[in-house]
Formats: sequence, structure tokens, C-alpha cells
Amino acid sequence: MSAPRPSTAAKRRTFHQLHQGGCFVIPNPWDAGSARYLESLGFKALATTSSGFAWSQARADNGVDRDAVLAHLRDIVAATELPVNADFENGHGRDEVELEQSVRLAVETGIAGLSIEDSTGDAAKPLFELDVAVARIRAARKAIDSAGGDTLLVGRAECFLVGRPDLDETTRRLKAYGSAGADCLYAPGIRTREQIAAVVAAVAPKPVNLLLGFPSDLTVDDVASLGVRRISVGGALARAAWGGFMRAARLIVEKGRFDAFADAASGNDLNALFRMPPPARR
Repeated sequence: MSAPRPSTAAKRRTFHQLHQGGCFVIPNPWDAGSARYLESLGFKALATTSSGFAWSQARADNGVDRDAVLAHLRDIVAATELPVNADFENGHGRDEVELEQSVRLAVETGIAGLSIEDSTGDAAKPLFELDVAVARIRAARKAIDSAGGDTLLVGRAECFLVGRPDLDETTRRLKAYGSAGADCLYAPGIRTREQIAAVVAAVAPKPVNLLLGFPSDLTVDDVASLGVRRISVGGALARAAWGGFMRAARLIVEKGRFDAFADAASGNDLNALFRMPPPARR
């Protein structure tokens, strides 16, 4: 008889414990199957990817509505026994009241963590003003606390992703989000050792998430030595899957050849994986 699935509360406790020391990789599945495969490899937690999920729905990143995102979170949580961190974009709220409601609904899906970014989606004014962004983090914190307080809150400063690669502004925003109640801080887009070390030092003792969704000579050990607590890959695994699919399809159309299937996963292996129950927690 298989062991009972861990409770939501147990997964949240585990997730908080992962952030207390060391460095772990939190990869980003985009559907239930990719979540189960990553779990089978022994990862300790997973995080959703707004871009990876959006592409699977024939949408651009940030182009999926709140109801679809919430349904996706429920699917990923149900697919794995690991703690799941939600990429909740900018909180799915036009104001703090709506954001608080959205975060409460996200917490109800059973996620163990949730990230809120400070991007507006408006190319002319890509970031919320700092006071507004801080108020939105506080609203997210309020929603989490009202639900018991055990869901981990991640505050994201999107400066480097929206064409404002200012390290001083980035660290100023991250420190403000930490003061407003974020448990973990995240500045996607920083790449150099100097940038990473500066962010870690600026927000200490709060843990830092680093995005490594691009080719890099940094290893997990390198990143750990810089003081980073967790590493995510964003939509990179989804892009890698799309890359293989697109190359194989183009080869058929352009050359009439099927050589790309030599690198395809085995159907027998996939069937065996999905017949098995989730691996026992260690």
C-alpha cells in the first residue's frame, strides 16, 4: 500500500525548511507530466512558469487569465507530492483589493509558495512605482496571513527584464519588498557573479532566488558559494522542449526527413513513468 500523500501544511513546512540553509534547484514544469518527471528525478520542490504554461495554451507570457492560472496551479499541485511555488505574475489584481483576493484564491489551490512581481505589463511604464509595488506586496502578505501564514511569499524586482538594469534600483526594491513581508527575494535577469553577490548581501538574511534560464558557466556549487538559497530556470525547460519539437517539425516540412526523432524520449519509458505512483518522499 502506498504511503499517504503529504498534507498541504506538511509541504509548506518542508518548503520553508528548504529556504533556511544550503542551496537547492527548483525547476519549472509547465504541465502535469513534466511535473511528475521532475519529481521522479529527485528534485525537492517545483515552481510553475507563467511563460511555459502560456505557450502550452497558445498564448504569450502574461496572456492567460486568472481563472486559467488557478486551474493550472490545481493541476500541478495534484500531479506531484512536492511543494509547488506559483509564478503568480504581478498578482492578477488591478489594485491591492483585487490582488489580495487573487492571492487568497491561489493559496486555496494548495501551493506552498507564491511570487509577486512588480511589472505592470505596460511597455511605456513597465514597473509599478515603488510605493505601489510595496503596497501590493503588503496586500499579498495580508492574504497569506489571513489564510494561516504558512505559504511562502516571494517578492520579485523585474528591473533587469524590462530594460532597467540598474542594480541600485533593484536592490532598493528588493529590500522594500522584504520589509513589506516577502520571505524570499528574486531579481530575474541578473547574471554576473558581482550582481548576484550584491543582491545576496543587500537583502541578507532573507533568502535569494536566482534565475538561470540561459546558458551559463555557473554551476550549482558556484551559485551556492555566492550565498544564493534557490535556483529556478523559468521557462527554459519549456523552451528546450519547444526547441526539440520545432526542429523535428521543420525538418519534416523543409527536408522531408525524420532524423530528429533519434533524440526523442522512449514511449515505453514515458508509459512506465506515468504508470508508477509518485516516488516516496525522502
